[in-house]
Amino acid sequence: MKKISFFLFLFASLLANAQSLTLKGKVIDENNTSLPGATILVKENNKGTSTDFNGNFSINLEKGTYTIQVSFIGYTTVSKEITLVQNKEINFVLNSNENVLEEVLVSAVRVNADVPVTFSNLSKKEIATRNLGQDIPVLLNYLPSVVSSTDAGAGVGYTYMSVRGSNGERINVTVNGIPYNDAESHGSFWVNLGDFASSTENLQLQRGVGTSTNGSGAFGASLNILTDAVAEEAGGEISNSFGSYNTKKHTVKFTTGKINDHIEIAGRLSKISSDGYVDRAFSDIKSYYLQGSYTDENTLIKAVTFGGKEVTYQAWYGLTAEELEEDRRQNPYTYENEVDDYGQNHYQLHWNEKLNDNWSTNLGLNYTKGSGFFEQYKAEEDAADFNNLIVDGSDVIVRRWLDNDFYVVNFNANYKSEKLNLISGISYSDYSGDHFGEVIWGSDLAENVSIRDQYYFSDAKKTDFSIFTKATFDISEKLSGYADIQGRFVGYQTQGLTSDRDAIDVDANFNFFNPKVGLSYKINDDNNLYTSFAVANREPNRNDFEGGVTTHETLNDLEFGWRLKSENFKLNTNVYYMNYKNQLVLTGALDDVGAPVRATSGDSYRLGLEIDADITISNQLSIKPNAAFSSNKNRDFYSQIDGTLQNLGNTDLSFSPDIVAGNLFIYTPVQNLQFTILSKYVGKQFMSNLGSRVSENDVLDSFFTSDFNIVYQINPNRIFKSIVFTALINNIFNTEYVDRGYYGTYDDTWSVAGETTTLDYAGYYPQATTNFLVGVTLKF
Repeated sequence: MKKISFFLFLFASLLANAQSLTLKGKVIDENNTSLPGATILVKENNKGTSTDFNGNFSINLEKGTYTIQVSFIGYTTVSKEITLVQNKEINFVLNSNENVLEEVLVSAVRVNADVPVTFSNLSKKEIATRNLGQDIPVLLNYLPSVVSSTDAGAGVGYTYMSVRGSNGERINVTVNGIPYNDAESHGSFWVNLGDFASSTENLQLQRGVGTSTNGSGAFGASLNILTDAVAEEAGGEISNSFGSYNTKKHTVKFTTGKINDHIEIAGRLSKISSDGYVDRAFSDIKSYYLQGSYTDENTLIKAVTFGGKEVTYQAWYGLTAEELEEDRRQNPYTYENEVDDYGQNHYQLHWNEKLNDNWSTNLGLNYTKGSGFFEQYKAEEDAADFNNLIVDGSDVIVRRWLDNDFYVVNFNANYKSEKLNLISGISYSDYSGDHFGEVIWGSDLAENVSIRDQYYFSDAKKTDFSIFTKATFDISEKLSGYADIQGRFVGYQTQGLTSDRDAIDVDANFNFFNPKVGLSYKINDDNNLYTSFAVANREPNRNDFEGGVTTHETLNDLEFGWRLKSENFKLNTNVYYMNYKNQLVLTGALDDVGAPVRATSGDSYRLGLEIDADITISNQLSIKPNAAFSSNKNRDFYSQIDGTLQNLGNTDLSFSPDIVAGNLFIYTPVQNLQFTILSKYVGKQFMSNLGSRVSENDVLDSFFTSDFNIVYQINPNRIFKSIVFTALINNIFNTEYVDRGYYGTYDDTWSVAGETTTLDYAGYYPQATTNFLVGVTLKF
């Protein structure tokens, strides 16, 4: 009997020790305001959660002693050690830390769950799991409504992304609140930011118009990137990765930590190279990042410089359907130096000052210098096309140059109280750029011609001034409001000749008023509803002016969303209706330097449903699915076909798939080991707005791909703080797919007895089949 009693007692003790206990609590700031979305991390097992809309959290743990770390952007991180022997409740108070750059960006261009804007965040930790040399658009590929692509096929070199069917020219990008989009083309050239993910603290992608931001208007999304935060302790890391197609990435980082509690210096050097999936589509990218900061109780002064140099070989014209069928890796270009060679350097200064418990200000300054060329071989050319620098019928090698300077001044003031968050700001930018072409060789030069004589030249100047005021305020205990008013005033002048030696003389001014309003309603601690209406206006880019487009476009964006957040389940779902007037849509064609050609579509719309979730099944297993379903249409679209202007009715918008879905399946069998399967489905796309009225060549078939990611970390007792091994197998099912292309039409008046017939041409960008990247990072 005693033995039975003993075993019963032992069994009961084991059950008691193994039982799951609940740790609950709330996270608030010094003003007793709850902090929704704060991160709760159990350091011993890397288990975590985040607070709900009331700042509450709940997490299940076994009996034991734990270190609980709580962090929130703009606030000092707090850690507490607790011993858990029974269910327990504990509250955390975070002090606002105006000395971190995150607070600057939250105040200026970012939003949180209190603001009725649709958004996704990506943390440094999430970025690091796949950061093996591929560019930021590829790393963002699994966010809702995102489709990414690359010229060379393997994620290195020229990369692109679209959101809700809007390409990179319509996505506003800021780095530390400074506009990054090129002032003239509106594009974001990620190849000039090689390995920038290694210097990114976190980023936020707002879909739709979003909140008022600096720079060009957001017509599909806005992406704001925060660079590395100030480190408290000294450290460094060495990272090397290798993979298919001779892809290599080498990165060295360091930080001094805070010297005398005030000064920190940190930096990074990187080199990325790849031969590319497409034959000879090599990339050679060198980049750097350097920051110095001074902090005290009320001040942050931070100087940042970053940039680099890239050389990439011609792959931006893709393949014809016949070439794709014959050999999808071939490159029809043979001139050995048909490359893009460009360097860009950014210099930023940020000064954030806390005036008192309610008021803070931020001043941001920026200077960007860019210069480089595209070299091209041309055979049997007409002399007139090169300003008679060559003899008719000569072969020629030319370089087309860009040389530009970009200055920015931002100033923001932020007032915070318990029931009101008010932000006002101004931004001014000044851009000047020269476009010119040089003949660097000719098989038969004209008399008195010297190498590097120019055959075209134009200069450009653009100014952009914006002023905004936005506020989030409590209306009642459950209802809060959002109001955002922006005025934007743009001037653009250019004069001279294009690369085709056509005159380009523009003197245009645009005055835009962009209001935004919204409501958020808290149903209970777990559920939140929001709705918003926003107006955005956007001026034409340089290519649009070259094509004769001078009218600005307008977007009215209506959003309605529901956010559900519990301990093990998070759900974000929203419906959007984006109604455009004079939308500048991609025609499908490219110009002579591979840039997409756009045209005004008249009236058009995008109607969609987006869903994304984060489901924790157990301590070891979680799933993060997302899906977007949309209808994207031109209304009563007219086009010239077979010599007559035809009303094609409601046609599909180009490069706008009706379905985009993704999923992350994350399994952590033991501490410090993680397996992830990442899947992506992109529905059928049309490369023109004609609805295949000419031929079926404008269709990109739907595709489904999956990647496999492994991360394993060990923590040695000596020398290194940690050693992280990473492996990424892309396209594990060896799918042959094309995710991007171009399509154009032309009239042939000789094809059918003098009658005009519309013919077409198309190009396709094949993406890599199964390939891999492996890397190791040493942190010390």
